[in-house]
Amino acid sequence: MDPRIPRLRRKLAAIPFQPLRSHSFGEEQHGFRLGPKLTEARVAAFEAEHDIVLPDAYRQFLTEIGGSGTAPFYGLMPLERCSLLVMNPRGEPGTPRGFDGTEPGAHGRDLFLHIIEMGCTDVCVIAVTGPLTGRVLIGNGDGYWGPNVSSATDFLDWYERWLNHMSAGRDNRTLELTSPRLRAHPNRHRMTPKI
Repeated sequence: MDPRIPRLRRKLAAIPFQPLRSHSFGEEQHGFRLGPKLTEARVAAFEAEHDIVLPDAYRQFLTEIGGSGTAPFYGLMPLERCSLLVMNPRGEPGTPRGFDGTEPGAHGRDLFLHIIEMGCTDVCVIAVTGPLTGRVLIGNGDGYWGPNVSSATDFLDWYERWLNHMSAGRDNRTLELTSPRLRAHPNRHRMTPKI
């Protein structure tokens, strides 16, 4: 087992009780509850069905911590709701790229697994093939913005960064965290200075 797993469990158990933590957009949906851990057999069946191998850190999260629930945005989706995506081909220079669904076995292009519900057409995916394998990306399925590749090396690092930023009461637009200071400001809807 990865040594980060017990540390993540401790941090996750403490976060709902920290009075000065940041608010995580969508936390009302998951309520800081995790779904049951997945068995190795269940994960292996999903991999066989989709002809992929899940990145090790993400796989360990599913089998050692929880199979759904607590995560940024509306939370980690159950594996059976996750879908494979491919990034749209490059368009004009500087234009954002979206994501399209793909069928199992449609290899030849880099594959991404939609793992976290963000709402609307925004997606949080993990790369399962190609040079970004194991990295988390956030983007818009229709290509209105993004994709933004996280600098975290794998899913466990990315998840721990979310917990650390929330615990420290930080604002983080990418992870949709709002600090207590900003949430408590009476004019938080208009934070630009008056001229």
